[in-house]
Amino acid sequence: MVNWLAKLRKGYGKKLRRIHTWNAWIVVILAITGLILVSGYWREALGGWRVWIKWAHVYVGLLLIAPVIYYLFLAAKHWKQLRGRPKQKTNVIVVLGLLVGWFLSGIVLWQLKLFGPSWTNPALVIHDLLTWVGLPYIIYHSITRLKWIKEEPERRAVKIEDEPAKKGLEDERPIYSRRVFLKWSVAGVLAVIFGPPFLKWIGKDLWKTQTMEDLLASDANRMVPPPSPSPKSLPPIGGGSRGEFRVYTVTEIPAFDNATWSFTIDGLVNKEFQWNWEEFVKMQRTVQVSDFHCVTGWSVYQNTWEGLRLKDLLAMAGVREEAKFVKFYSGDEVYTDCLSLRQANYDDMMVAVLHDGQPIPSDLGGPVRLIAPKMYGYKSVKWLNRIELIAEEHIGYWEQRGYDQDGWVSKRGATET
Repeated sequence: MVNWLAKLRKGYGKKLRRIHTWNAWIVVILAITGLILVSGYWREALGGWRVWIKWAHVYVGLLLIAPVIYYLFLAAKHWKQLRGRPKQKTNVIVVLGLLVGWFLSGIVLWQLKLFGPSWTNPALVIHDLLTWVGLPYIIYHSITRLKWIKEEPERRAVKIEDEPAKKGLEDERPIYSRRVFLKWSVAGVLAVIFGPPFLKWIGKDLWKTQTMEDLLASDANRMVPPPSPSPKSLPPIGGGSRGEFRVYTVTEIPAFDNATWSFTIDGLVNKEFQWNWEEFVKMQRTVQVSDFHCVTGWSVYQNTWEGLRLKDLLAMAGVREEAKFVKFYSGDEVYTDCLSLRQANYDDMMVAVLHDGQPIPSDLGGPVRLIAPKMYGYKSVKWLNRIELIAEEHIGYWEQRGYDQDGWVSKRGATET
């Protein structure tokens, strides 16, 4: 009977150690991949590989629920042994709360088309908050568990009476110690935070969420004259945008001046056009208010955009009968995307030059960018400088790397294709 109880305790203790090990490695992998995904440096350096990092983050994140479920089978026995230990009980509750919170908010962000912006925006805030609060706490938890492992068996909350201590039982020891795990996991996280991203973005916010005033102050474009806003743009009829843009790019942010910028419409058109900046800003513009949604889960609401309706530009050029699609080129000379001709003729598709009455800064894709309000932001091509009418569908930069060809924010938009 005594031997059976000893074996039971031994198996129970090993299961708890196993849960801690699984949980720790999952959190470390999620921390490293998550920091890579939000780092401006790594987004540029990795380019299309970012999609693979994203899916690794998603699928490893789904595993977060595994240690929670596993623990539930041991919870009654563990909770009984924690009687009279309120700090340890609180510690367990906090860690479980972090894991469940990460898992649920991550599910919403993963299935963003199913939930929509009203869910994904708060989910992203929760996910971020849990990350910046939870990571230090998880490290703290690992340190306290390391102390627990080193304590004498009679002082532990979970007693393991027959720990391997004799020669010949080394096969029952953990392959690595918590000290080794903690050392390398912390080193990995610090390498991502304080490595190349730190050297490049020293003094800047890792997340690169900046106010419009900050973005305008750091605008690298030198376009003259600046476009004069219409009375509807300044003050903005939308009341001013709500939210902050996160600056994502796949290349270095380009900068333009009058000598290096032009705008072209060509391909399957009756008349090709090429405007310089002075000519382009003299063209008749319109104003619209719309929301901007990013495929990573954040939104900026009530933006007042001023520019030229895409359908009007196409009408000026005259679309030939064989043209079925519209291809868009970015001034970074890398990024492209595509819309069907029907999509391109929606009234709210705009080639914008002003945001809330101000020139669009370089960080946000200025001096000119496409705005496709019913679609996620990767369809709204930054630094737009060429539109080409084509007969066959073009697969854009992110679509080549796994994104949907039609980046609809809602299913209702998809039915309008």
